Amino acid sequence: MLITTQQSHGFAYVDGCPVTTSATKNLLERIAFIKPTHYGGFWDFTSDLSLKDTAYTSLALGAHTDTTYFSEPAGLQMFHLLSHTGGEGGASLLVDGFRAANILKHNFPGAFEILSTFKLSSHASGNDGIHLRPSVARPVLNVISSADSSSEQTLYQVRWNNDDRAVLPASSESREGGVSVDAWYDAARKWVDILRSAESEYWEQLRPGRAL
Repeated sequence: MLITTQQSHGFAYVDGCPVTTSATKNLLERIAFIKPTHYGGFWDFTSDLSLKDTAYTSLALGAHTDTTYFSEPAGLQMFHLLSHTGGEGGASLLVDGFRAANILKHNFPGAFEILSTFKLSSHASGNDGIHLRPSVARPVLNVISSADSSSEQTLYQVRWNNDDRAVLPASSESREGGVSVDAWYDAARKWVDILRSAESEYWEQLRPGRAL
C-alpha cells in the first residue's frame, strides 16, 4: 500500500513511526537499501551549519530535487521531523515536477525544448575535501524518445536545483545547440514560475511520528 501510494501520488506518509533515528532507519530498510553518500547512508541533522549546505540552515528553500550533482540522483527519500519546539516555520514543500513539465510543454513548447535538450552540470562543494559533479551533464528535464518512428517523448526524470547548478558557458560555441544565455534563462524563468504557482505548491507541516 505504501509503495503503491508513493508511485501514484509521488509521496506517501507513514504515521505512528517511533520518534527515534533507529526506528526511522528501520522503516527505511523495510522499503529498500540505503544508498551511501558523502553525508553518510542515513543521518540526522539540524540547522547548525555543521556541513556547508543550505539544508543545514534555517533558510527557506524553493522547490528542488536533491543530489543533482550525482550521476544518479537519489530516487526515493524519507524525511522524519524528530523534534520541532520553541520555533515557527519548517513546513515542507512538495511540487509535482512531472505535472509542471507538462504545463511547460503545453504552454511554452520552446522553453520545454531548451530545458529538455540543453545539458547543464551541477556541483557540490564548500566542505573540505568534497567537490562532486555528475560524470556527464544532463538537462533539467530528461526525456526518452519512443521506440517507434514517432516523435513522442516521455519524461522520466527532473533534475532541478538552482542552488547547485553550474554556470552556463559564456561562449556560444560551448553551449548545447548554440542556445543563448538569455534564451536559457527565459526558459528557466517560465519553469520556475510554474513551480512557484499556488496550483503547484503543496505545503505540509511535518510532525514527530509522521514520516514522509
